[in-house]
Amino acid sequence: MSGNGKICDEQTLGQLIPAGKADDFFEALYGDAGEGAYDFELVCRSEEAGRVELELLLHQRPGKCLACNLTYGLPQVLGRHPVLNLKGVVQRVCELAGADPAQATWSLGHTRVISSEVHAIPITIEMQG
Repeated sequence: MSGNGKICDEQTLGQLIPAGKADDFFEALYGDAGEGAYDFELVCRSEEAGRVELELLLHQRPGKCLACNLTYGLPQVLGRHPVLNLKGVVQRVCELAGADPAQATWSLGHTRVISSEVHAIPITIEMQG
């Protein structure tokens, strides 16, 4: 297994968490996608043999307040939420890297404030061949 750049490709990241996923998430959470305060964007921070570091960016929606919403306890919620399916994202990352998903471990870091309009949740994936 090597850091082959397949995962950090913008198109691949967009397939892992597509545009509109936040609408599905908020529809499931609140019963109304319009209640959501942010949109998701998956970005890659590093890709190397055995380790991928991603970030799930939360972009404030127009007219909404990202800081007013629960974002600090969010990693635990997002890690388990079936609509976002981060476990499935991790599995796909492992497959793209040529690693066995059953041997991988992953974790979500603490919410990091980039700006009042953007917060980030780190996702670290450790893989074995």
